[in-house]
Amino acid sequence: MTLKDFRYLIVLLLSFSGWGQNAITGKVSDQEGKPLAEVEVYLKEIQKLTYTDATGNFTFSDIAGGKFTIVVFAYEYAVFEQELTFDRPMNLKIQLKPLETEQLSEVVLTQQRERIFALQQLKKIEGTAIYAGKKSEVVLLDGITGNLAANNPRQIYSQVVGLNIYDNGDAGLQLNIGGRGLDPNRTANFNTRQNGYDISADVLGYPESYYTPPAEALQEIQIVRGAASLQYGTQFGGLVNFKFKKPNPTKKIEWTSRQTLGSYDLKTSFNSLSGTVGKFSYYTYFNYKEGNGFRPNSEYNSRNYFAHLGYQLSDKTKLTLETTFLNYLAKQPGGLTDAQFLDDPTFSNRERNWFDVDWKLYSLRIDHKFSSKTDFSLNLFGLDASRKALGFRTNRVSQADDPEEPRELLVDNFQNWGAEARVLTRYKLWGKESALLLGSKFYKTQNDQRQGPGSNAFNADFNFADDEFPNYERQSQFDFPNLNVAFFGENIFNLTDKLTVTPGFRLEHIKTESAGSYKNIVLDLAGNPLLNEEIEDNRTFDRTFILLGVGTTYKASPSIEIYGNFSQNYRSVTFSDIRVVNPSFQVDSDITDEDGFTADLGFRGRWKDFLAYDISGFGLLYDNRLGEVLKNETRTNAAGEEIETGRIIRFRGNIGTAFMYGLESFGNWSLKETFLPNAQNLKLNLFMNLALTRSEYLSSEENNVEGNQVEFIPAVNLKTGLNFGYENLLGSLQYTYLAEQFTDATNAPQDPNDNQRGIEGTIPAYDILDFSLSYTYKKWKLEAGINNVLNNSYFTRRATGYPGPGIIPAEPRTFYTTLQFKL
Repeated sequence: MTLKDFRYLIVLLLSFSGWGQNAITGKVSDQEGKPLAEVEVYLKEIQKLTYTDATGNFTFSDIAGGKFTIVVFAYEYAVFEQELTFDRPMNLKIQLKPLETEQLSEVVLTQQRERIFALQQLKKIEGTAIYAGKKSEVVLLDGITGNLAANNPRQIYSQVVGLNIYDNGDAGLQLNIGGRGLDPNRTANFNTRQNGYDISADVLGYPESYYTPPAEALQEIQIVRGAASLQYGTQFGGLVNFKFKKPNPTKKIEWTSRQTLGSYDLKTSFNSLSGTVGKFSYYTYFNYKEGNGFRPNSEYNSRNYFAHLGYQLSDKTKLTLETTFLNYLAKQPGGLTDAQFLDDPTFSNRERNWFDVDWKLYSLRIDHKFSSKTDFSLNLFGLDASRKALGFRTNRVSQADDPEEPRELLVDNFQNWGAEARVLTRYKLWGKESALLLGSKFYKTQNDQRQGPGSNAFNADFNFADDEFPNYERQSQFDFPNLNVAFFGENIFNLTDKLTVTPGFRLEHIKTESAGSYKNIVLDLAGNPLLNEEIEDNRTFDRTFILLGVGTTYKASPSIEIYGNFSQNYRSVTFSDIRVVNPSFQVDSDITDEDGFTADLGFRGRWKDFLAYDISGFGLLYDNRLGEVLKNETRTNAAGEEIETGRIIRFRGNIGTAFMYGLESFGNWSLKETFLPNAQNLKLNLFMNLALTRSEYLSSEENNVEGNQVEFIPAVNLKTGLNFGYENLLGSLQYTYLAEQFTDATNAPQDPNDNQRGIEGTIPAYDILDFSLSYTYKKWKLEAGINNVLNNSYFTRRATGYPGPGIIPAEPRTFYTTLQFKL
């Protein structure tokens, strides 16, 4: 493109308001004429969704002529549906009738909500974000019958394809999901956000999520796979965004109270207030959880508070303030060896291990409409948090806890803040409406970690005991400053009425630092110090790079869409990757970031009102994949030569290039619409979620790695079930099956006779059956269910550190019941 052409394109972008257009516009109000904001307006045939603004107005621009069905949905109002014949600009006046929920069954209410989102995917444009050409999924919490109080991830994410989930049994205090060979540990391979802003410890330096919003507070969960990197970061996994419930626009105050009891002394209390008073709106909740766990030494309790305050400054400008506070304390029973697990999965030989999290999040957001075509958002956000891990930790898992020995104490403090600005404008190009998104992000952190001796007591004492145990071997102290500046952009080009191409870029500057020291202590047989030295270990990684990607969609018919995307991905080395934890652990001095790409090709759509589906193939190349192996320690002698010391150490570095590929498919079949279309108060849906995945290490400089399968990949990942209901009774029966998967690059098999470590080996295949019911009567709702109905004994995780090391058994059969009151 010449400079003259480029200038011409800029003129086109800036002069969009001068173009003529065909559009469907309208205003939504109640029966008294009061405008209704944040109402969902949906064109069914072309699957376009928009929302009304503060004045109740909405616009669908660049609409070709034809027949359309417009569907309007707002909470507390009856669904409005009307057929339109459109061949010229049209303006609609829509009045919604108030909904007396007692007059409609729970089945009808849930099905009305689901009709708008038949395909369960993000629309091409939402707010100041573009999702065209990407593999996206939306979890609608209102449509889930399951154990929401305990954040049961199997049920919540049952219709998200290919997710690999760690079962924790801690009432959902932490979410651990992965996929396509990405480690599920604390969802670290996804960019994790709530309402559009980051919530993990450090997005690039330590992307682990110790806080997960309660499902009872959520409206939906948005998941965008690897090609989300251009807008949301560089991660291979993509985006997970938790969207909270919105303030009730029709009431000054709405109160919801949910009280839950369950197995192993599970008690949760969720209470929320919501409403709108003039230009001011609010949503706030307090959530308390406690329980004892199914193993000894596994009690926990948590307190979580959230507040959303919104103020409509004008018809075009809105200001939003959000705060989140979380604190939880959990006792950890430790891991097991294979022999211990097979003998008694409820066994625990750790009585002094504790884990404490304190999380504070802040967000200030401004949304402004420069015009009907141009939207702007600025989000300022910050985190002030800490996590503390305390316990007797040794790789000899079978070793009994010695109360005379000090416990290891790890204290991490996270302080970061950021700002993300986005502008999205729609404009005409080649006679078609296109959309341009430009954005930038500034992100700065100042984190620190200290490792050393804790007390030898049994309580949750998170103070260092340096004076009592001056010769404790594992001691270190590091500062982890991090700086990230990024610029990104995407553009939707509607080349024809059916074909859309969306290229994008992300220019990234990352500076990751590690500054600190660790102790090298050598003791004689009597425990006296022969050597006690402090070794400095300072590292700086400073890099600037650009990521490119492109997505495309082809509308084969009004109900079938073919999509494909390709995106470069990048994962920077984290603090955990470059921190030396003790002398028997070594980090490769040449350790580098991981890079690669993600590609998807698939088709999605619906057949009449009977079947919704999404079938796709994917490929993921993971170059310079980081991992740990056992190897001989080397030192540089006075002559500059590398010599072996004779010690075996854990070595962390880039272990090879991996490739993952597979088929991901999802289908939701309405048996009711197929066989009993006139049964209004009946719901009967069969769904199947199947991922078939293969993988291989293409190359590696480490022994016994090349040609192996990649960790955390079950060849078969199946979730299927039946969602049913009649009148006010809803139910769900779900079956989950995951095939065997490896946990390390050497593909070590499971050893049933292992009675020492429990760290290496496979995760055997397992299956689980879950059953849930709910019944609604006026303002009351009763929920109950059984998780792991067949009481299968299984595990999903071999932890190399906390909460292990060793096998972490999953929960046996558990029961729960929830009583909800809504006023």
